[in-house]
Amino acid sequence: MSVGNPYDPYGQQQPGYGQQQPGYGQQPPQQPGYGQQQPGYGQQQPGYGQQPGYGQQPPQQPGYGQQPAQQPGYGQQPAYGQQGGYGQQPGYGGGGYGGGLADWPLRAGGLLIDGLIIGAPYFVFYILALVLGQNSAGLAAIVSLLGLVVLVGLWLWLRYQEGTTGQTPGKKVVGIRLVGETTGQPIGIGMSVVRYLAHFLDSFACYVGWLWPLWDEKKQTFADKVCKTYVVRAQ
Repeated sequence: MSVGNPYDPYGQQQPGYGQQQPGYGQQPPQQPGYGQQQPGYGQQQPGYGQQPGYGQQPPQQPGYGQQPAQQPGYGQQPAYGQQGGYGQQPGYGGGGYGGGLADWPLRAGGLLIDGLIIGAPYFVFYILALVLGQNSAGLAAIVSLLGLVVLVGLWLWLRYQEGTTGQTPGKKVVGIRLVGETTGQPIGIGMSVVRYLAHFLDSFACYVGWLWPLWDEKKQTFADKVCKTYVVRAQ
């Protein structure tokens, strides 16, 4: 039988020496109930669902009426800038290069029309020079010179149209245009002249270069390969 503290008649323990009494209005620390364990040193009591640590943002739940982010389902098209689907050709077959590579008959038709634009006026001056040459050699020479000036002028005009718009009158009639391989845009007047001169390679070896687009994967002549150009169908 233990003897109670004569100074504590109600069985309550007084704080030991050096312990502070709770101040006025402050509640004393609550003791854990029967059967409850006190958390160890440095351990935090987990709240309902476990709260995130200091400085961490809790995952946001979608608000009322908001739909969560959806993944692209089967059959949906990829976003702009992604690779095209099966059957699309890279680069020269894409949207930046018109409606696809131009077939050889279209190229030949456009070249024939441009040749008539240049050749027909010169042919008229040539016939006129022959007729006038029977009476005056000097007048025939002047007419021939005028015919040459018209020929060169029309040729330069075609180069200007092709370099700035990608289309000569002949290409415009058949619905094709000339573009750069890397840009998909007109190649400029200077490169149009260089490409025209590079057609010498197409005429070399029995003009096989002019027929090369018939079996070439990119439907290019030798001049196209050297100058890195495509002839495509205009949209």
